[in-house]
Amino acid sequence: MKRTFVFVLSLAQNHLIVSQLYQYHYVSEEKTWTEAQQYCSQKHTDLATVTNMKDMKRLISVSLGDIKEAWIGLYDQRNVNRAWCWSLPGVEFNKSETNWAADEPNNLGSEGPNCGIIWKNLSCNDRQYFLYRNSSKKYHLIQEKKTWTEAQSYCREKHTDLISGTKQLQDEEVKNETSSVGNNTYILIGLFREKWRWSDGSSFSFRNWTKGFDYQAEYKGQCATTVFGDGGRWKNENCNEKKPFICYDGEMF
Repeated sequence: MKRTFVFVLSLAQNHLIVSQLYQYHYVSEEKTWTEAQQYCSQKHTDLATVTNMKDMKRLISVSLGDIKEAWIGLYDQRNVNRAWCWSLPGVEFNKSETNWAADEPNNLGSEGPNCGIIWKNLSCNDRQYFLYRNSSKKYHLIQEKKTWTEAQSYCREKHTDLISGTKQLQDEEVKNETSSVGNNTYILIGLFREKWRWSDGSSFSFRNWTKGFDYQAEYKGQCATTVFGDGGRWKNENCNEKKPFICYDGEMF
């Protein structure tokens, strides 16, 4: 059945946006992250969960000019182990499908190497070549060195995402694309390790951090905002600061 999605912008305190999956509500009243989460769970479903760039772009396209940033439902879950994730939305990390090199991944402390090259882990701040797959399902090696977050942003802005998932990595075209630089060249892939979780308990691994975000660090700011002046990218903030926020209602089918 064909579905039509309407974007509505009102002048009330709560501003409704309808996305393909969720109804998003901007609330201009400033609250701490915990207060905002309680408000959203009582009046809607929860603080906003964002599943992919399409969701993100919808929010940006109708954001109010007077709202610079707003809480979303992502928070840093302390006292748990970091978990490996794939950058591309919809691709789940499965430990049984990994093909780590000998003695990899290594040094898995809280500030250990938290990003991936082809089946090795390394610091997210190391600058390396990187590999992406475009919308035509063609793989391309970018021989320009960037940090992992910079590489992810580049791929999403110009193409699709960093190469993600065992199926993509096993593609014969990937071997052909990387053969020109030799086996000893480090190439970033869409693998990262972190502790951030969605307040509604969903397991979506989509992240849209600002380019300066450091996956290696243990941050004091444990809650995430979306910053409209930075293309909607996310920034970690002190959860006790008071800000506007975004709620969502259940799935739209």
